[in-house]
Amino acid sequence: MSTPLNPKRTVAELKELRSLTGDENGAQRVAFTPTWVKARAWLKKKLEAIPAEVHADAAGNLWTTLAGESKRSLLIGGHIDSVPNGGWLDGCLNLLAGVEVLRRISAQYQGKPPVTIRLVDWADEEGARFGKSLFGSSACSGNLNMDEARVLQDKQGVRLPDVLKEIGVDFDRVKESGKELEDAAAYLELHIEQGPVLLDLELPLGAVLGTFGVERHALTFHGQAAHSGSTPMNRRKDAFLAAAKMSPEIYRIAERQGGVCTIGSCTTRPGIVTSVIEECWITLDQRHLDATALARMLQEAKAASERFAKEGNVRVSWERLWQIEPVLFHPELIELCAEAIAETCGKTHRLPSGPLHDAAEVARAGVPTVMMFVQSLHGISHNKIEDTKEEHLELCVEAFDRLAHKAMKWVEG
Repeated sequence: MSTPLNPKRTVAELKELRSLTGDENGAQRVAFTPTWVKARAWLKKKLEAIPAEVHADAAGNLWTTLAGESKRSLLIGGHIDSVPNGGWLDGCLNLLAGVEVLRRISAQYQGKPPVTIRLVDWADEEGARFGKSLFGSSACSGNLNMDEARVLQDKQGVRLPDVLKEIGVDFDRVKESGKELEDAAAYLELHIEQGPVLLDLELPLGAVLGTFGVERHALTFHGQAAHSGSTPMNRRKDAFLAAAKMSPEIYRIAERQGGVCTIGSCTTRPGIVTSVIEECWITLDQRHLDATALARMLQEAKAASERFAKEGNVRVSWERLWQIEPVLFHPELIELCAEAIAETCGKTHRLPSGPLHDAAEVARAGVPTVMMFVQSLHGISHNKIEDTKEEHLELCVEAFDRLAHKAMKWVEG
């Protein structure tokens, strides 16, 4: 790596993008909006100095290709879209670090590296507008459910296919983007951790083992409405009482199995102060990196719900909302990632990712994949207070470049 890298330039460009597309409430680069279009135009300007070909695929993903001696490709991915009032680093750090890596590789090899290097800006990773995360990468991997996506609408009732048409994307052809992965030999993604693990360990960087599998369900406890004054406590069929017992129990289940879980919402009916609850609806999100442990978590939660329903003389029903299997990253690339981190800052840590990322979809498509995390201050993301120390941002660009250098040799074989 004879050509010097300039991580400070990446930090400056991140601040430039923040000024261009954010406000006092945070980042506003929601996919398929005018601000997102402006951000992409800005990104293209940054890429002009690199002798690379730039095009959008059938799903609206933006690809930058630095052709190499071999068609075998090393992919670097990220996303420039954000949630509303989002943080200044989520997604775009990946891309701008990737731009700096492209600059280094292009300069070092006079525009012709031994393998092809491709940078991709995935379209609508966040799913903030239509509620479907990983749109562009799941279209590219072939895993997008077309029937579900076809009917998605935003809060104004505007359909996803109509919005895509405005940016030149034919919804019915989005899976044609899969041809972009034909020569892909490896995929790298850098991301802020979005959680507190590296912060608590006082480590700047970590190698990511994979993304959690998710089981997401709605549980409805069915009881009986009754007057809150005249109904004795031992005669009540209180749906809320049974549902409430699930909250501490899922924590115990998660602790036993080593996963995480959340009851994220609770709705009661009739929902008035003078009535025993007839119906209580809760949502349960369970996550684990191990598929067997995740299945045990679900089985234990179902058994607990039946037990609490029986105790309260009510009944319970389950409805699956969403499910995705755990995605394990490539062991050899994890090793290379850990090496790059150790060479940069002396110590590394290996950890799973609770949030989903485009990397998971690329891995599901069969491309060897790994992610690198950089510490998040406060352990907070999707919030304007999202932040990372500047020295850690510079370190992650350096370590990510080292990983790219190692991965190039790995792709070469």
